[in-house]
Amino acid sequence: MAKRARILIDCKDAKGLVYHISKIFYERNLNIDSNREFVDKENSKFFMRTVVTGEFESEELHRALASVLPAEAQIRVIVPKPKKIVIMVTKESHCLGDILIRWADGEFEADIEAVISNRYNLRDLTRRFDIPFFYVSSDDCSREEHEHQVREILGELNFDFIVLAKYMRILSSDFVRQFPERIVNIHHSFLPAFIGANPYRQAYERGVKIIGATAHFVTTDLDEGPIISQDVVSVTHRHGWKDMQRAGGDVEKIVLARALSLVLNDRVFVNGNKTIVF
Repeated sequence: MAKRARILIDCKDAKGLVYHISKIFYERNLNIDSNREFVDKENSKFFMRTVVTGEFESEELHRALASVLPAEAQIRVIVPKPKKIVIMVTKESHCLGDILIRWADGEFEADIEAVISNRYNLRDLTRRFDIPFFYVSSDDCSREEHEHQVREILGELNFDFIVLAKYMRILSSDFVRQFPERIVNIHHSFLPAFIGANPYRQAYERGVKIIGATAHFVTTDLDEGPIISQDVVSVTHRHGWKDMQRAGGDVEKIVLARALSLVLNDRVFVNGNKTIVF
């Protein structure tokens, strides 16, 4: 029975790669529905995302591709199905609300397993969509104790990605290391500018003419993980910092939604501290 697969390849660059890969598909009577590739010439790395349709066995296809690719090639044969996500929030509703509405409208190829928060503020909003809400207080406990409680909840859930939708706590390196390239964060500024507290006041005091938002993978280096998506909006001298904050909130939810869609559709490759986005 015909089915569809996303083929993701990340390997050392070499001559004839596209030919050899396409030949594997041709020999198995697989139709190429879409194909994108990119060569990082500075590091001699090759990236390719191909969608194929036909009859195939995933493990056999993987072995065939490995036989024509350089050693240590990273190959993923993915039969699309909804990925599972857990969303972490604090008090601000705009990013969570946007994700929930898009999810309810079928825009995301995902199942939302739960929302975890260190505040009660967004419990009612979450429950309107019949999604489990877990409250883990961060008051009167250390970061280690708080994260231990969060990890216990996560340990009971089956998920592919954690989405930080305005989760206003810094995650420890120990926590982040458990989920490499699986935590997506929205940062309320156009990184690398205005890192830290109240970036909109910083931007206002600097007299900027654009403000923006950045969605990125979380790494142990604070706010320096590989960037998935960014956008900006123009502002003028007439904007106070609270006006900038409201405008920035709109950009934040759009950028996070765009990044989440890219990740859920297997369009993002991590290349060092950068991303290749197809």
